[in-house]
Amino acid sequence: MTKIKVLRTTDSSFEDNFKSVLFRIKKLSADVEAVVKTILKDVEENGDQSLFSYTEKYDGVRLDSATLIVNPEDIEAAYKSLDSEEINALTFAAKRIEQFHQKQMNRFSEINVGGETVAEIVRPLQRVGLYIPGGKAPYPSSVLMSAIPARAAGVKDVVMVSPNVSSHVLAAAKIAAVSCIYRVWGAQAIAALTYGTKSIPRVDKIVGPGNVYVETAKRLVFGEVGLDMLAGPSEILIVADDSAVPSFAAADFLAQAEHDENASPMLITTSESFLQEVNKEIFSQLKKLRRKEIAERSLEAQGIMILADNINEAVALANRIAPEHLELMVNEPNEVLKKITCAGAVFLGNYSPVTAGDYLAGPSHILPTGRTARFFSPLGVDDFLKRMSVISYSKDELLEIGDAAKKLALIEGLDAHAKAVEKRMSTKR
Repeated sequence: MTKIKVLRTTDSSFEDNFKSVLFRIKKLSADVEAVVKTILKDVEENGDQSLFSYTEKYDGVRLDSATLIVNPEDIEAAYKSLDSEEINALTFAAKRIEQFHQKQMNRFSEINVGGETVAEIVRPLQRVGLYIPGGKAPYPSSVLMSAIPARAAGVKDVVMVSPNVSSHVLAAAKIAAVSCIYRVWGAQAIAALTYGTKSIPRVDKIVGPGNVYVETAKRLVFGEVGLDMLAGPSEILIVADDSAVPSFAAADFLAQAEHDENASPMLITTSESFLQEVNKEIFSQLKKLRRKEIAERSLEAQGIMILADNINEAVALANRIAPEHLELMVNEPNEVLKKITCAGAVFLGNYSPVTAGDYLAGPSHILPTGRTARFFSPLGVDDFLKRMSVISYSKDELLEIGDAAKKLALIEGLDAHAKAVEKRMSTKR
């Protein structure tokens, strides 16, 4: 029978067991990295030839330059094949996502320091590539959550690679105004987007999660191309006290577990009775799931429940975990939120399920995983913008800072730097 691991902070072995939870992400296989390096090198050197060869080898799909791109007629047909309720749901979500990210853009304005002499401005990237995962289900929501922020930022060319070109994914791409869809995926797709081929022009940045080969490829090409973040298996942490509803917590626990076998559902609670109730609810609700077997494997391998002494201890543990999704099912969630320092997305109270954030709350659901919320943020318009410093001095303004600039240059032993200022200061023009 499937069991969920339970830890108690009062146990003498708790810290060791908790550290094993923190660092349970599997280390990268050297074999995976070797395979990916070969693929990257081959596609960089041989372009389409290697791209098509690896797609046939690993995915059993034979492509050429004519079949690589999904044609507009197929996209239109996919859109028309959906019923009105499906289209309405996708467009409703798209509108909310766009509204949120347009408001994000309002944060960016020209920054001036010292009058009009020094400023900072932002410009959109020109071309970005979206990696839309396939896995065990189609993810039209991921198309909306990545393409719409890019469009809101002003990116002119938004292209997409995906192992899944289902009707729902293609319809989402149409709604989100994706420029072009390529029927390639895996490490070879990352290579094509990074280096460019005859059929796929190179991009400025790649965003979106993938499997271990995709994420390894992204890590290895960083610097040649920009990246959003390095993603791992999806995760949720529910922090709850005795004001939480056990059936809600159990449903959210399972919602994470049904993603795949490596998904990590976690719970920290201050109530022993609540922990027991949630545990019962999980296995009661599990029986009715279509993806029961997947969820069971996730619960067995990755499920964790922790009993903490008090809410402050629970918060401290949550910050160490730095989860992708954090639900605060507590009596005063806004007060507890003030103490949270590391999380991808935070959901407050009993009526804010992660499902809302996954589909239509507004912020992108592409979030940092595997404790990277300590230094990464959710995907947003800022991921599709670059900042430029603008510096403009008149002679009078240069005279005001010139002596200090010369002195700093001389301290560093850079005489030519100092003379570049001195000549301007001494000229009569």
